[in-house]
Amino acid sequence: MSSVSAVVFDFDGVILDSETPEFESHRLIFERCGATLTPDEWCDQIGVWVEGHHERWHARLCELAPEAPDWTSFEAERRRLFVSLVSREPMRGIDRLIGTLERAGIPLAIASTAPAAWVSGAAERLGIHHRFRTIVTCDDVERRKPAPDVYIEALRRLGADPARSIAIEDSGPGVASAKAAGLATVAIPHWLTERHDLSRADVRVSDASELTLALLENLVLK
Repeated sequence: MSSVSAVVFDFDGVILDSETPEFESHRLIFERCGATLTPDEWCDQIGVWVEGHHERWHARLCELAPEAPDWTSFEAERRRLFVSLVSREPMRGIDRLIGTLERAGIPLAIASTAPAAWVSGAAERLGIHHRFRTIVTCDDVERRKPAPDVYIEALRRLGADPARSIAIEDSGPGVASAKAAGLATVAIPHWLTERHDLSRADVRVSDASELTLALLENLVLK
C-alpha cells in the first residue's frame, strides 16, 4: 500500500496545455490590430480566474488599437482561435503518471480555479474524466486560488490526509493554494509560468514524465 494518501492535479497548464492557446488566441487578435500582447503582460493572471477576464483584454485592445473589433466580434474570434489551437491530448507524461498512480491505488482528484463547465468538459474530451474520483472547481468553493479552498474540498471529498497528499501545480497562485492546504507540492512550470515564484514547491520538474511513484512517496515521508 502506498504511503501517498491522494494526488490532486491542477488542470490548466498541468493536465492540458490550455494556457498556450488562451494566450495565443488573444495575441493573434492584438497582432492583427497592430497591437502587442507580451507573455510578461499575460503571465501575472495565470493561476487565478477573474470574472471578466476576456472583457479585460478586449478593453486593453481598445486602448491600444482604434480599429479594435467590438466585443461580440472579438469574443467570437477568440473562441474560434482557441478551439483551433488547443490540444486534444494531455500534456507530456500525464497519462503515464495517472496510470502509475492508479496501479498503486492512490485516489486522484482535480482542483482547479476555472469553472466546472470548462474543466469537466475538457477532461471528458481528453478521455480522462472517469480516472478522477472528484473534480473541484471555482464553482464549488467560496474563494479561488491562491486561497486553499479547492484543495481542502478535494481532500475532504476523498477522505485524504493533507500531510500525506501531493498537489501538482504549474503556477505561483496554485503552489500557494496547495501549500496553504497542507499538501506537499510538485511544480511543473508551463512556459508562461516560468516567471512565477515557484520556490515554495517541494520539488520542481520539467514535465510529468520525470515523476515516479518513489519520488512522490519520498515527498510525504520527509
